[in-house]
Amino acid sequence: MQSSPIFKFNKLVSISDWRTVNDVVMGGKSSSEIYLNEQGKGVFKGYVSLENNGGFSSLRYQFNKMNTKPYSKIIVRIRGDEKKYQFRIKAKVTDKHSYTTVFNTSKDWEVIEISLSDMYPVFRGRKLDMPNYDGESIEEIAFLIGNKKAESFKLEIDTIVLS
Repeated sequence: MQSSPIFKFNKLVSISDWRTVNDVVMGGKSSSEIYLNEQGKGVFKGYVSLENNGGFSSLRYQFNKMNTKPYSKIIVRIRGDEKKYQFRIKAKVTDKHSYTTVFNTSKDWEVIEISLSDMYPVFRGRKLDMPNYDGESIEEIAFLIGNKKAESFKLEIDTIVLS
């Protein structure tokens, strides 16, 4: 099966199109950053705070529309911190809702396979009464941590590929 890279981190790549969005947009106090480590991997790191009704940090990447018709899954190579994360996609950056799935991490490098058809619609953390993802394209991907507890986190990202 063919595959199409969405993003591959390395020492020479620009990460200027990646941005963090934290609960401060609604008064929370969580903080996060994205940077390249010495090995050229993307590192999404920070602290989730529950103060002021907060509780999430996210990392988002918008790009020109990619056709998802020939693909059935997204494959992510990551190394985590034994915490639970969400992976999200948006068919259009202007959509209010995202399609999401939850995955657990370990402290080892691992490959997570995410079935596009299993990704369910959410808005502001609530599941919507709509069908799962069945779109033809994506324009944004995101990682989000929001486990209803105050915690520091660190997620290393190597590659994100449509397959």
